[in-house]
Amino acid sequence: MSTEIIQFLREDGSVTDDFESELDNNQLKEIYRLMVMTRTFDERSLKLQRSGRVGFYIGCNGQEASHIASAFAFGDKDWFFPSYRNAGILFMRGVSIKSMICQMIGNADDPCKGRQMPCHFSYREDNLNFVSISSPLATQIPHAVGAAFAAKYQNKKDISVSYFGDGSTSEGDFHVSMNFAAVYNLPTIFICENNQWAISVPIHKQTVSESIAIKAQAYGMEGVKVDGNDILAVYHVTKKAVEKAKNGLGPTLIETYTYRLGAHSSSDDATRYRPDVEHQKWVKKDPLIRTEIYLKNLGVLTDDDIKDIKQKCEDELTEGINEAEKVGQPKLETLFYDVYKEVPYNLKLQMNELIDEQKRLGESVDDSMAFPL
Repeated sequence: MSTEIIQFLREDGSVTDDFESELDNNQLKEIYRLMVMTRTFDERSLKLQRSGRVGFYIGCNGQEASHIASAFAFGDKDWFFPSYRNAGILFMRGVSIKSMICQMIGNADDPCKGRQMPCHFSYREDNLNFVSISSPLATQIPHAVGAAFAAKYQNKKDISVSYFGDGSTSEGDFHVSMNFAAVYNLPTIFICENNQWAISVPIHKQTVSESIAIKAQAYGMEGVKVDGNDILAVYHVTKKAVEKAKNGLGPTLIETYTYRLGAHSSSDDATRYRPDVEHQKWVKKDPLIRTEIYLKNLGVLTDDDIKDIKQKCEDELTEGINEAEKVGQPKLETLFYDVYKEVPYNLKLQMNELIDEQKRLGESVDDSMAFPL
């Protein structure tokens, strides 16, 4: 098993001699648009947090190519088990900006009714197949493996994919999942977005393996290391893994070698532990700039096209934020729903007491929400 990194799109925007196009011009433009939208969403969301309009944010600045180009290789019925740096997948599957901002605010139109951390998106819609994001590391990996096991058991063709960072590979969930998936030859793909830092822990203190990808060898599966800032190579290796999984040839571990240009989260200051010289080196490898150069050289986009795409993304964000901030807070009564299948008697009493108190205060309340006792 080679640990050589696969790359088709060089940092200067040129392509390698062995590159053969697998994406048509419309697909390339859409991947680029999704990357711009995700970068814009990232920047605007952090400003919302800094101005006190949302409580917390985790960004993916610099990692857009990794999750968007790989997600582009999956089918509509395949299942995503994401990490908190995969917002671009939701844009790809058509989720509105308003809905995502509502989730970060935690208002009445938030699908989670304010019960989930900001930017830990969760959607139950059948057409999305996007499972709730969770803060604890690696918990999504065994869930993805379980979904793949169920698909195989039911003779379905859909597959699953889990996204996680390099820090997650130190968790037991990662190793148990890799072993189980290999033993049962499951239709699942593991995508480790190696962004070099697990908060303040650098990759060289995380593992002494040659790479993350080489860990696959211990479990008897294929491991691939790819330039995570190269949309062409990321799509290529993921597409191969998808076809392999759908043909019953088992799981693949993909390491996308990338970099977190921003801080770990809005609560972090990366300048306290990350060398500036390293950061500046990766700024020059920005996947958005590299993709722009490539598409301009290819004749797919002009400078005016790029300017237009960026402006449209800004306008969409502005409209979505304005709409979301007009929505009121969730009704207090929602505290008592979507927790138990059968609401316990003591909670029914508390719910009815809440309704009586709201009425006493002259607040608008729906009497039909009261529980019969």
